[in-house]
Amino acid sequence: MAAPLLQVQSLKKYFPVYGGLLASVTGQAKAVDDVSFEVGRGEILGLVGESGCGKTTLGRMTLRLVEPTAGKIFFEGAEITALNKKAMNRIRPRMQIVFQDPYSSLNPRFTVERIVGEAMLEHGLADRDRLRGKIEEILEKVGLSARYMKRYPHEFSGGQRQRIGIARALALNPRYIVCDEPVSALDVSIQAQIVNLLQKIQREGDLSMLFISHDLNVVKRVSQRTAVMYLGKIVETAPTPALNANPAHPYTQALFAAKPAMDPKKRGRRTILGGDVPSPLNPPSGCHFHPRCPKVMDHCRTTFPQPVQIGEDHVVQCHLYG
Repeated sequence: MAAPLLQVQSLKKYFPVYGGLLASVTGQAKAVDDVSFEVGRGEILGLVGESGCGKTTLGRMTLRLVEPTAGKIFFEGAEITALNKKAMNRIRPRMQIVFQDPYSSLNPRFTVERIVGEAMLEHGLADRDRLRGKIEEILEKVGLSARYMKRYPHEFSGGQRQRIGIARALALNPRYIVCDEPVSALDVSIQAQIVNLLQKIQREGDLSMLFISHDLNVVKRVSQRTAVMYLGKIVETAPTPALNANPAHPYTQALFAAKPAMDPKKRGRRTILGGDVPSPLNPPSGCHFHPRCPKVMDHCRTTFPQPVQIGEDHVVQCHLYG
């Protein structure tokens, strides 16, 4: 079996919380708490969970846009966790991101030509004589005309702006792209176009992607495997078809019960998960999900469950399967 492109081992991110007259540290917000996973070569891994569960922080940590508190990140077999800025800059072209908001992620003072081409010049991937031709090629790949090169972001629709963001990510010939809620700010009809574009780009370039979303229907369509995150921890990972057919963790089951059905004939009463998401400042003892879990047992309140494999590549952290 080929080694994965990206490996994450026991990754943590704790944000200090300051308070009092002296602004001293009064606590730690555990945004990501002891997370391990991997992304295979040419694979799209979906990452799902409620807002505030740590998905975006985790995705940005894999690129070291957010520095981890602890843990290790391996990219193409090499540990990148402790690399200095100069060494990390040599790797950055191979690791890119598509941001959630296509409106704020593009510099309004830059033309499309500069947005897409600036990084290529910076990293020496094109000289000025060949730059325009390379930009035209990339724009064509994402479905935009070369005549848009001299336009500014405010002249485009949301879907077109996201295509520009994707073009910027592709400009450096990456091997790994973090897609951070890339369609959540777009109309439903445009979402389908962007999802189709990402799938086409991934197949043609044999790219690996971490696709972050709260929309289970989008993740089902895009990803080969799916990881479910709750309050800073990954609680279930499985091949996407297996997860959709047999969600094991009570939290995963609640997410599937609450999602809207695509088939009108199958629409029924939606199940709403009770209770509030606990604060990462003071996560519950034991299994973090136990205050909201309909299947809670006594030891769920005191002991965090260990990973249990319940099927091929299907791992769940829940006492029901211990």
